[in-house]
Amino acid sequence: MAILEQALRPRNERAATHVVTQAMSGLGGVGKSTLALYFARTHLSDYTAVWWIDAETPETITSSLAQLTTRVNAGTDTSSMPSAILAEWALTWLDTHPGWLLVFDNATHPDHLAPYLARLTSGDHLITSRLTYGWHDLAATALHLDVLTPPAAIHLLHQLAAPGPSSEAAAAQELADELGYLPLALEQAGAYIRRTRNTYSGYLYRLRTHTARMLNTPGNGDPHSITIARTWRVTLDTIAERDPLAVHLLRVMAWLAPHDIPRDLLNGIADEPDADTDALALLNDFSMITLTEGTADIHRLVQALARTPDPKDPHRSDSAISQAQSTAATLIQDALPNNPETNTAGWPRWRALLPHIDAYLTHTQPDTDTAETDGILYSASRFLRGQGQLSQATQYARRSVITSARLNGEDHPSTLTSRNNLASAYESAGDLGRAIPLYEQTLTDSIRVLGEDHPSTLASRNNLAYVYESAGDLGRAIPLYEQTLTDSIRVLGEDHPSTLASRNNLA
Repeated sequence: MAILEQALRPRNERAATHVVTQAMSGLGGVGKSTLALYFARTHLSDYTAVWWIDAETPETITSSLAQLTTRVNAGTDTSSMPSAILAEWALTWLDTHPGWLLVFDNATHPDHLAPYLARLTSGDHLITSRLTYGWHDLAATALHLDVLTPPAAIHLLHQLAAPGPSSEAAAAQELADELGYLPLALEQAGAYIRRTRNTYSGYLYRLRTHTARMLNTPGNGDPHSITIARTWRVTLDTIAERDPLAVHLLRVMAWLAPHDIPRDLLNGIADEPDADTDALALLNDFSMITLTEGTADIHRLVQALARTPDPKDPHRSDSAISQAQSTAATLIQDALPNNPETNTAGWPRWRALLPHIDAYLTHTQPDTDTAETDGILYSASRFLRGQGQLSQATQYARRSVITSARLNGEDHPSTLTSRNNLASAYESAGDLGRAIPLYEQTLTDSIRVLGEDHPSTLASRNNLAYVYESAGDLGRAIPLYEQTLTDSIRVLGEDHPSTLASRNNLA
């Protein structure tokens, strides 16, 4: 904290044009975000504005900036505006309101932040990240946070679990050492001890008696994951005894983004009314998640463990994890608003779900995608395309085509629809070299599979005509538009919306 205060001195103590970018790096669970939040709250009055940005991906940065616009314009309905436009407005506002502090939390790559740090020069930037390199390119000397010192770890453990008798002093020291002095592990252990009225030595005994199983953890490259795994298992044993649904909920949440999981997204998991509410509260009691009125957070290291099978751990069997994965996909698909491109009322819900969609698709392999996954991919790609997030839209659309072809066959109507959607994504991105051949193939296949007069065939012909028009090839576009209009009148009628659209396109 002292180092941060020295680097980010309140603006009234230095020149107004002096800009500081300060990065903090360290292992997950070491307390980077907590320290940043404490600094921001402590110096809230020293800045004209303080805003927290989820910097995990370029999309989350855009979303966080869009939320700033919504906050600044309280009372104005911005739900129908694309995220990119809202984010650009926020940048303009920051440029004209100097003296702010932006906290870029959980940055995963310096390149994601570079454009913003280069443009925004009238305030301070505080970055938290697991990365320990690359920040010098952004004029940010990283403050590396290591695990706690032994005295600090023991003090934290006493605060969380309540000091035990003097005879437990040695056990507390042993337990802190066993947990590797990692704050997250200490927090979980302390919550368990306080909740169950256990002792340091009793917790340490259980921890050591589970050693063989605890050491069999996912090989994610983070040595502290073993410590987390020990704490996770001991805590989950107790939770499972009280409510097995809570453990299932944790496994389901492991497939979502770690932050801002909508609690209503988890509705329907339990057979009994309000059982999910009780299960979430139990997880919150043991610090396995953090609850607010509308959302839940779960640490990504806990998620990594909950997604990884371990034959020696009954909480992480293959069947239990597969069931949780399938449940997560069903919950996401059921929560998606209809008509993602035109249903503006559903756009806020889409923005809330996008991080969880991205997390789910990141944690699953394409060759295991199900029909539910394909539905998520298809709908999400359409929404992202409408919002101008074309790179991710194309990625999802391409995966949808592959998944539909594997599940249904190359000639299935769903596959043709997915292929048409991918062509539209290419077209929106200006990649007509890929869009035109794909539209042509889709039209040829639609005629062969569905027939000349099928509505999907008419739509495919219209799309091909449109992309020809975009390419400036009116010699091919006009005849196709004419044919589509003629067929639409004959098949659908003069007053059908598609016929009206065809006539408009020809005009």
